[in-house]
Amino acid sequence: FHYFCKVALFNGWILLMATLLSPIVAFRGRSVENMKILRAVILPLKHICGIKIQVWGSEHLNIEEPYVIVCNHQASLDLMGMVEIIPDRCVPIAKKELKYMGTVGWACWLSGIIFIDRRRREDAINVISQMARTMRHENLRVLIFPEGTRNEEKSMLPFKRGAFHLAVQAQVPIFPMVISPYRDFFSSKDKKFTSGTCTIRILPKVETQGLSQKDVPELTETVRQAMADALAEMS
Repeated sequence: FHYFCKVALFNGWILLMATLLSPIVAFRGRSVENMKILRAVILPLKHICGIKIQVWGSEHLNIEEPYVIVCNHQASLDLMGMVEIIPDRCVPIAKKELKYMGTVGWACWLSGIIFIDRRRREDAINVISQMARTMRHENLRVLIFPEGTRNEEKSMLPFKRGAFHLAVQAQVPIFPMVISPYRDFFSSKDKKFTSGTCTIRILPKVETQGLSQKDVPELTETVRQAMADALAEMS
């Protein structure tokens, strides 16, 4: 019962804030600057859910240039970690299905979130190519979950390469971000959702300058291994 109450509270807060937020950001028009408002209304969620978040390595993100953040993906709770660290002018890339989730999808679209159809490879490639040009031109940062789907297991899933193609095309660095396992306080499988502490670790940047598309497979595995090692330490 406690699990379902907490999940309802979590989802209810997001729906309420999206409903209140949409008219405000609609008046401002679609813009990455609206992410600041979205972030501000989601930040209180950690207090509502009784989750303490500690961040290590946030100083790595204090650079002016564009970059790509890649993060492991466990559950909807990742949203709290995302807003905790997301820098200015940073947009997440999300699955296209989110766009059609009523006021939540509308608020996300207005906040500049990029939607990608993972089932249509050609569409995904076009979005990546367009995003690579936009990043440099508009000094944007991008956050991607390279596992592609939620994963509550102890080890990370194989990474999809879109984030790494994007970083190489744009010739911008990658910052790996690792969120510690939630299993001490949250598990959808065991229907557990209590108070707890979550740690976020930002690893040093991985340069892509001079790399080409043929380097993407090795780059993907190098970053994944660094993140897997960090996740093992944090477990």
